[in-house]
Amino acid sequence: MKQTFHMDRGGNLEQAVRGLRAPQFLMLMSNERQFEEHVKALEQLFPGVPSIGCIGMSYDAKVVENGVGVIAFSGGVSAAANVLEQVSVMPVKYIDRLKQDVQRVNGGGRDTVCIDFCAGNDACVLTTLNTVLKGRGIPLVGGTGDGGRVSANGVVYRDAVAYAIVKNLGGRVKTYKENIYHQMGGYRFIASNTDRANYILGTLNGRPAKQVYQEILHVTDQEILTRTFQNPFGKLNGEDVCIISIKEVKGNALACFRQVNDSDILILLELGDYREIVRRTIRQICQDFPRRSAVFSVNCLFRYKLFSEQGYMGEYLRDMAALGSHAGLVGYGEHYNDRFVNQSMTCAVFE
Repeated sequence: MKQTFHMDRGGNLEQAVRGLRAPQFLMLMSNERQFEEHVKALEQLFPGVPSIGCIGMSYDAKVVENGVGVIAFSGGVSAAANVLEQVSVMPVKYIDRLKQDVQRVNGGGRDTVCIDFCAGNDACVLTTLNTVLKGRGIPLVGGTGDGGRVSANGVVYRDAVAYAIVKNLGGRVKTYKENIYHQMGGYRFIASNTDRANYILGTLNGRPAKQVYQEILHVTDQEILTRTFQNPFGKLNGEDVCIISIKEVKGNALACFRQVNDSDILILLELGDYREIVRRTIRQICQDFPRRSAVFSVNCLFRYKLFSEQGYMGEYLRDMAALGSHAGLVGYGEHYNDRFVNQSMTCAVFE
């Protein structure tokens, strides 16, 4: 298979995809103003080609902060794209669509991946998708777009998740998740007074969450929102840690980008040697896949901001380009199998 990246910073979709021939699957990443226009135009240019799309920044060697980006798979993939609607209420209502698409592509855990772009309620969406995917052992990589809209096959949807089942006809597929944080000290908290619907973290070990965070890190209310780049929370999930970013201060509570439940066990994280961690990820991928045809990744918006502030974003994309064809989305939350995570990178590697 082959992956190519096409972009135009001025938002000219036709200019961006000029020269693209015979795609078998398309991913659209557009700006909020032109998103619906781009969705319709892409379908007109490549009628019947499975596609999903969202509002967000994209990248290969450089980041497209505005305008439009298109990732195209060709030369050896089989794909089916669709949506689950009403994700805030009952995404399982549309689960037969996913069952049929998995059956149609006839893939398995060795050669197939599900890629999704979500408009919200991510944790519930991933649980729903996984009820079908786990039966075939199919992994998932994806993320949350901006603006509450996604697209599939030339149609724009609100309150939905767009997904694609992509089978590599020329080899394996494997997914990876990269965490650039590790536990800080021995801090361990039991969450309580949470508001699941609004992702509110009220108290930690019985004390106001904002006060606990401030006392440990010696930061003001205003500094909390940038300090989460260096010190997010982590939720223990077996031996794995799901990163939880802080969104805003709500009185004495903290609003997060990921749901926290009463009795969840949380730890405090601190930023590690991200350059070495990225190099380690690249080495692992090269070890697992001596020959690679494509790497599709989702990088968190907070990682993008952190790397940009540290002057590392360009170097990061150059390092990832050493893997071959690398392109992706800057997301507002990252998906890895049945897990919704923050401040992470998830990717699918195609042999």
